[in-house]
Amino acid sequence: MPLLLLAILALVQGITEFLPISSSGHLVLTWEIFDALGAAGARASEAERLDLDVAVHLGTLLAVCLYFWRDIGQMLVGLLRLIAGRRDPGARLAGLVLIASVPVVPVGFFGKDLVLAVLRDVTVIGWTTLCFGILLGLADRFGMLINRLEHMGWGQALLVGLAQVLALVPGTSRSGITMTAARMLGFERAEAARFSLLLAIPAILGAGSLAGLDLYESGDMSLGRDALLAAMLAFAAALLAIAAMMAWLRRASFAPFVVYRILLGGLLLALAYGGVL
Repeated sequence: MPLLLLAILALVQGITEFLPISSSGHLVLTWEIFDALGAAGARASEAERLDLDVAVHLGTLLAVCLYFWRDIGQMLVGLLRLIAGRRDPGARLAGLVLIASVPVVPVGFFGKDLVLAVLRDVTVIGWTTLCFGILLGLADRFGMLINRLEHMGWGQALLVGLAQVLALVPGTSRSGITMTAARMLGFERAEAARFSLLLAIPAILGAGSLAGLDLYESGDMSLGRDALLAAMLAFAAALLAIAAMMAWLRRASFAPFVVYRILLGGLLLALAYGGVL
């Protein structure tokens, strides 16, 4: 794949991975724009797509880990103290992330092929981008702003984890649906985003591991210059996107993301039903 196209795809994935706006919707549009412009080499082979998938997952994982290094450090120290018989807030936060991560594991493992075969459709992505965008707007408009992560209970963490299962349907947005669930439960906007992004770490590890397994089974393990570039660009784009979103949510609402999702979902549906896609 040409380096320019690879760079664009990595940037799109990196920017949209953690924002509540659906990365799958953006990738569909990106591929269609490549086709419309007649971009040479836009149709990557399956091996090239797997290379890019693994590289981008690695880049975005490094970005979220770097941004939340304090939380991650506290969780690791807390778990070590828990082994020694002492409980602290770090261990509790690690437990919340673990509980919220459990529901998606069996569904993602056994349902991956069904999602790829049936639900990865432009019409589905358009409707989910639109409808879950509206749901985020409603949750943000009517949800209370009374809770921080230290107030989260085990049952609330499980509810957010159950909501994350819906993100297996393309267009839903993993970050979007978990932030929506947290806002419905009354968590502050920045705290809802913080928990969603911490949940992204095991989610990306799982998705990246599955992509890596597919790559291994394909027999093409040549993660060379192209993959390295994709990882670096995705890392930089994801880190900037996380920092910008967190800064915004500390002082404002999810409204821009909601409006953007409605417009993107409407565009995808118009193109799909108009026979363009």
